[in-house]
Amino acid sequence: MPSSQPILLRALRWGAIATAALIVVFAGIGWLVSQERGLLGGIIGAGIGGVLLGITVASIAFANRFIESPSYVIVFFAIVLGSWLVKFIAFIVAAVLLRDQPLLDPTVLFFGIITGVLVSVGIDVAVVAKSRIPVVTGAP
Repeated sequence: MPSSQPILLRALRWGAIATAALIVVFAGIGWLVSQERGLLGGIIGAGIGGVLLGITVASIAFANRFIESPSYVIVFFAIVLGSWLVKFIAFIVAAVLLRDQPLLDPTVLFFGIITGVLVSVGIDVAVVAKSRIPVVTGAP
């Protein structure tokens, strides 16, 4: 495994913890704003935000399993770019399917998704910034 694997797994773990916390927070905020509609919108919004960003870290961690392959770079980028395409499509589908649902508060849903994405990005940056990855070069 590459030396970045523990860092990616740490980012994935903290992202999952933050997503769970955001689900609880946005469920409470949603309930205060518009009872059941807000509760459901907050849970779904924060969950979608966390899952979408977690897919990137998970795809990189999964792609690193092919490091011994002679075509590692091609496989790595195919997996990561494929996950981005899946995330984009999933976001569009979710937005279209959930925008006019009478069971959800769309404002709470929107802020839950945006907050989930921003918190996940912040966690990814913090984990990578605090990590120490050994670097070895062949050049003098």
